[in-house]
Amino acid sequence: MKLLTGNDLASGDVTWWTGTGWSRHVEDAVDVGDQGEAIAHAEEGARRVNGPYVIDATATPEGPRPAHIKDRIRALGPTVRPDLTLKPADPNAGSWVI
Repeated sequence: MKLLTGNDLASGDVTWWTGTGWSRHVEDAVDVGDQGEAIAHAEEGARRVNGPYVIDATATPEGPRPAHIKDRIRALGPTVRPDLTLKPADPNAGSWVI
């Protein structure tokens, strides 16, 4: 399985390709197969995402799981503080206080 990830231009948030747009939640990501590079090029050219790249992942019952630890941290947050991880079911997961 191949996923496409990048960063949102406005917020810098990690984003995942859903097949029709971008989501902050890796659970929404879809397998891009061999089309990942073409999608990345088009999306970056349209200025919808910054630095998109294709990663390897495995399908799980909870959704895609990035294969490399770097991308798992990008998807789920810190490994040493589970209380700080991104929780998609949390209604406040998308609100940031700066």
